[in-house]
Amino acid sequence: MNRLIVTRRLPPAVEARCAAEFDASLRTDDAVLSADDLAARADGAEAILCAPGDRIDAALVERLPASVRVVGTFSVGTDHIDAAALKAHGIALCNTPDVLSRATAEITLLLILAAARRAGEGERMVRAGRWTGWAPTQLIGTEISGRRLGIYGMGRIGREVARMARGFSMEVHYRNRSRLAPEEEAGAIYHESDESLLAVSDILSLNAPASPQTLRWLNAERIERLPPHAIVVNAARGTLVDDEALIAALASGRVAAAGLDVFAGEPKLHPGYLDLENAVLLPHLGSATQTARDAMGFLALDGIAAVLRGERPANLVE
Repeated sequence: MNRLIVTRRLPPAVEARCAAEFDASLRTDDAVLSADDLAARADGAEAILCAPGDRIDAALVERLPASVRVVGTFSVGTDHIDAAALKAHGIALCNTPDVLSRATAEITLLLILAAARRAGEGERMVRAGRWTGWAPTQLIGTEISGRRLGIYGMGRIGREVARMARGFSMEVHYRNRSRLAPEEEAGAIYHESDESLLAVSDILSLNAPASPQTLRWLNAERIERLPPHAIVVNAARGTLVDDEALIAALASGRVAAAGLDVFAGEPKLHPGYLDLENAVLLPHLGSATQTARDAMGFLALDGIAAVLRGERPANLVE
């Protein structure tokens, strides 16, 4: 059997398959391995299955033994991995596209609803014993039905968000690197510029991947182009947001509310968010369903196994 190093605990069904199909080194906790630990564990291994939070940079790739032929990541995003360094060393990289799109889109809709209807504030009020009963002006929020939803990044997850949003009678607008085919747009309105999208986004959903082009994309200048009292949600990558700018906009009321499932530098986050009642904060729950997490693990293992058989997997990252 090929030796597989697993860097984090995985769902039981995925770990069972690891043990059945590989000589697998499994984890019993979720602590992130240091570069030294991972390099040592990889000795004699043909494959590594990592996760977001594991930094596989060029320096670590240099230290991996020559036996390593493939790295699989328990994620769609690969910004925690130096893909160019892997390629230079002849190591394949596989990810887990598609299978988490629906779960992540559900979290996006949850963030939209929670931010618009002030659910976080209400939940905290009840738990703290501060609720004194129903009142006509208590925690008045915003109906999302009929609102204009701007989606920045119309990939698999963005398209799933659009599909779900139509069920709430939202008017869907989007910005993407290229315009979708009409059957994929399904009535969504394409915008050729960021400024055009922002101007109509009563609710802005960030669904683009992390890249140099999207780093702190939502900055103070772009926030000013949103309609007054817009809502911002991010279930993509924390690096898309200029935290200082968004916190200032939330504190001033320029942005009515935000729903955030991801943060730059997570699990650490900018402390300014913690004092804002109009910020809904989640601990990166986007793909956290049993269905999605099992499917992610199985897809990563499929890719690893294919590479080790000398095949080209469908989820190979170029």
